[in-house]
Amino acid sequence: MGLFRSLKGSHPDKFGGPSSKPEGRDQTSPRTDEKHTYVPSNADTYLPPPGPPTSHQSAYSAPSGPPPGQSKYAPPPGPPPSHQSNTENSAPYHDWTSVPDNALLPPPPSLGHEASPLSNASLTDADRAHEWCRSHPLLAPGYPPPALLSSVRNGDVRLLKPQGYNGDLLMTSTGNWRGSTRTGSKDACLITSAPLYFARAGSQIESRTTKTIYFEVKIHSLGRGRGTDECSLAVGYAAMPYPTWRMPGWERGSLAVHGDDGRRYVNDTWGGKDFVSPFRAGDTVGIGMAFSMPDAPPEYDAPPSTGPSTKVEVFLTRNGRREGGWDLHEELDASNDLGVDGLNGACDLNGAIGIFGGVEFETSFNEKDWLWQPR
Repeated sequence: MGLFRSLKGSHPDKFGGPSSKPEGRDQTSPRTDEKHTYVPSNADTYLPPPGPPTSHQSAYSAPSGPPPGQSKYAPPPGPPPSHQSNTENSAPYHDWTSVPDNALLPPPPSLGHEASPLSNASLTDADRAHEWCRSHPLLAPGYPPPALLSSVRNGDVRLLKPQGYNGDLLMTSTGNWRGSTRTGSKDACLITSAPLYFARAGSQIESRTTKTIYFEVKIHSLGRGRGTDECSLAVGYAAMPYPTWRMPGWERGSLAVHGDDGRRYVNDTWGGKDFVSPFRAGDTVGIGMAFSMPDAPPEYDAPPSTGPSTKVEVFLTRNGRREGGWDLHEELDASNDLGVDGLNGACDLNGAIGIFGGVEFETSFNEKDWLWQPR
C-alpha cells in the first residue's frame, strides 16, 4: 500500500483519492473538471524547454515588413501597342464607300442560247448574209428633207416587199398595211421605205430630249410552215442596208423579238435570249425604242467621249400593255454578243418585220391606230 501511494501520490485532487469521488457517481464515470496528468518519476529527463510553448500560428505568420508592392508587375513605359501591330502582313484596307453606286452601271448580261428550240435558218443562208454584210457597211446618217420628216411623224410610212417575198402586201390606209404569206415561205424581212429614227434630225442628240419610235403588228393567223407547224413573225428595227432574206436581229445593226420562241435578238446569229412568251394568233404586238441622254457614265474609268452618248431602252407591248424591255447597253457576253453598232443612235433606223411560213398580219405606223398610247 505504501508503494502504491508513492507511485500515485498523495494529492487527492490530482490523483483522484477517496475524497474526490462524489456521492452517487459511478467510479468509472470521469469528472468533467478533472485533468489527468502523468508525471514520470524521473522528471529531469522530460523537462519542457524554457520559455512559453511555441504558438500554433507562429509557423504560418507573415514575413516581416509590408507586402510587396505592385511595381514588380507594372506595364512597360508608353501606351500599349495598337491593334494594327498584329496586322502588318494583312491586305491593305479598302474604303468601299469610294466605289460608285451599282445603279450607275449597265445591267448584267442575260444568258444567250446557241440555237432556237423551234426554227433555225440554214448555215448556207447565214454564211451568205455574213459575207453580204461585210461587203455592205452601214450607211452614215444624213439630213432628211423636211417633207420626209413630216410624213414619218404623221405615220405616213410605206412598207417594202422584199425580193423573194411569197405573198401579198397592200396598203389599207395611211400608215396601215395588210399582208399574208403562203405555206412554206422562206425567211423574208419587210423594211419601211424611210427611217423611223433619224440620227441627225429630231433626235435626242440634237434636241437633248427623249425620242421614241414605235409601231404595231396584229397577227390574224399563223398557218402551217416549213415542213411542220413552223411559221412565225418578228418585229424589230434595222440600220441600212440589211439582207432581206434574213430575219431582223440576226445580222449587224438590227434587233428584234421573234414570235416563235419569244426571245430577243440583238445582232445575234445564235439562239437569242429569253424575253417573253411566244406570239399567238390574235395578238397585237408593238416594238419601241426610246433614245435619251444618259444620267451617268455607263462604266468605271470610262475614257473621254468624242461625242454625245445615248441611253437606249427597247420595249415590247402586247395587246396595248407593256410586257417587257431591256437596256440596249447592258453588259455583253464576250463569247456570243457582237455589240450594238448601228443601234445606239448613231445611224438611222428603219422598221423591220420578219416572216416565215404562212402568216396573215396587219401593221400600223400611225399613232392614232395603236392600242398602246405613249405617255
